[in-house]
Amino acid sequence: MMPFAFAILALLAALAAAPTSGAAAFIGPSNAGRRAVGDVTRLPPLMMNKRASKRRPAKKSGGGFGKKPRVTSMNIKKRAKPDFVYAGSLRPHEQSPTRLVNPDDILSLPDYAIDGVPKRKGSSAEIEVKTEEDIVKMRRAGRAAREVLDIAGRLAAPGVTTDAIDAAVHAASIERGAYPSPLNYRNFPKSCCTSVNEVICHGIPDSRPLQEGDIVNIDITVYLDGYHGDCSEMFVVGGRESLDEAGQRLIQTTYDCWVQSMQLVRPETNYNVIGNSIQEYVHERGYSTVRSFCGHGIGQVFHTAPNIFHYKINQPLDVMKAGHVFTIEPMICEGDNHPHMWQDDWTATTVDGKRSAQFEHTLLVTDDGVEALTGKIESSPVQWWEEESQFSKGVFLGTSADAVARAKELGNLVK
Repeated sequence: MMPFAFAILALLAALAAAPTSGAAAFIGPSNAGRRAVGDVTRLPPLMMNKRASKRRPAKKSGGGFGKKPRVTSMNIKKRAKPDFVYAGSLRPHEQSPTRLVNPDDILSLPDYAIDGVPKRKGSSAEIEVKTEEDIVKMRRAGRAAREVLDIAGRLAAPGVTTDAIDAAVHAASIERGAYPSPLNYRNFPKSCCTSVNEVICHGIPDSRPLQEGDIVNIDITVYLDGYHGDCSEMFVVGGRESLDEAGQRLIQTTYDCWVQSMQLVRPETNYNVIGNSIQEYVHERGYSTVRSFCGHGIGQVFHTAPNIFHYKINQPLDVMKAGHVFTIEPMICEGDNHPHMWQDDWTATTVDGKRSAQFEHTLLVTDDGVEALTGKIESSPVQWWEEESQFSKGVFLGTSADAVARAKELGNLVK
């Protein structure tokens, strides 16, 4: 994800000293009481992983749940200000009505499904060590998220709208007995995030047809039997031949820095190695890493400790333990790494209109390394950036003995 995984950056020392919870995690203000998708209000605490200063009282709206007629009010958009300046060429298009979920069709509902407000809070400091039962259920949620992401990715073709991808994600999630986690989370109006070209994260699916040469990140999170599974991946519309060399380098660099950082995950390792490795790798190649959003702990709560920073932290953070589960989801930019927020209060683009890329897994720290709970499966396509990676040729499923064995069974050479 899904998540889902936004705004004012906290001081680096404060971030390192007091991690909070976080889909791409945002570091900024609150919109928990937002009435409509287009309202120009502020963003929530750790909203698809962002941090906020104040919380507004939530107004119940019916969300994406059941047959509440008020749900359609989520799509009454405030008219965009005519003088709003977009950073790049992308523009918002019309959104379809929010899709509903019949609770009888799924195993369980997250606590925000009806009113958009998460009730259960994860720890802001202590990192949960998952039990064996937790891990079994998280494997199932991760597998479901991967299946849905693969379905969505196959639809990323010229002329297909991101709204059509969202419809497929919504249906595929429910078919698996899962709730699409982004739906009505802090009033997010859709079932997945689709971030095209200059969009860093949290793009809202709409009626814009994809075009040859677009790059799109599809971020999927599902809530299955009480647990979230969150993953995202890049897709090239029209295939590799449709993408310029600069775009190919951006995706390859993003993928490789992500894999390298995951290979460092193991018990008794400080969490700061993740961001340190990502920043060093991408800066050497002329790219920047976004600091306004971060990865996050995940489980029964969508966003919880630890915050996973994708940039260098010059002081110790927490130490990884077997049973920790979290996402790594670096957002890498061709140019400036500062976000430019659209008036929907969700879509974050690069401030200079240049492209951004991202990958994400839900990861389990094991006794002997790390396992990607949202790793690819037998039916998953292998992409060219996986085949050409300098860190792991073929699909990366983790470094644990079990993960390496499964990768070999899939016919991949893991180094």
